[in-house]
Amino acid sequence: PKVSHGTDRGGLGFDRKWNMGWMNDTLSFFEQDPVHRRHHYDQLTFSLVYAHSERFVLPFSHDEVVHGKRSLLSKMPGSDEDRLANLRTLFGYLWGHPGKKLLFVGGEIGQWVEWNADASLDWPLLDVPHHAGLRLLIGDLNRLHRDRPALHEGDFGSEGFEWLDCWDAERTTISFLRWSAGRTTSMVVVANLTPVHRSDQRIPVPFPGTWRVVLNTDAPVYGGRGAIVPPEISTTPGELHGRGQFLEVPLPGLSVLYLERAAG
Repeated sequence: PKVSHGTDRGGLGFDRKWNMGWMNDTLSFFEQDPVHRRHHYDQLTFSLVYAHSERFVLPFSHDEVVHGKRSLLSKMPGSDEDRLANLRTLFGYLWGHPGKKLLFVGGEIGQWVEWNADASLDWPLLDVPHHAGLRLLIGDLNRLHRDRPALHEGDFGSEGFEWLDCWDAERTTISFLRWSAGRTTSMVVVANLTPVHRSDQRIPVPFPGTWRVVLNTDAPVYGGRGAIVPPEISTTPGELHGRGQFLEVPLPGLSVLYLERAAG
């Protein structure tokens, strides 16, 4: 405890601490067949019990892709197409979750084989559209993370995070809100952790009006199936999980959406 707390407060004074609990729980969840994930839902929600106790890094390091542990893509269940969809969903969830991001080289192109220190990465994969799309997704997630203060300013304080729906184990969806410093801007992150398309997913939001989809991991440009999601969605009045309005969103199977309140 207190690895990343100041020495003046009884801590060890390091800048960051790897969140190994989050890493183990998250990979364990994603390795499950989606039909069983509803029974492991707490592996996603538990991390927020302690997420702000340290200044955490969320690490998918070289340790997780060597010595028979398989690459991140190979850990995913299902067909090759399902595995890529699961990996896109995993990355979308990682970039939305509070904490600094660590992704070991090769993950961004969806390498199938374990990392080998004596061999090159499998760069020819980038000639395959689905793998090129995965690299494009990582770039777009990075740009979104950089350009939207809500996705990074509140990483280390509870004021930067708020659950929207963490009770939907049966359908295995999850949604939360990220806030910038002073709660001046926000970003909704919603994930569907099964291949089942949810045509009418209801997401409670803090403000009425129009919300804009700024990133969809299921988009064809990333190698996704391209289920139609409107670029803008207006709220519907009605109480849901303590909010006075909600969004009714088509939520593609195995996808993560990022939404922000439209200007005006």
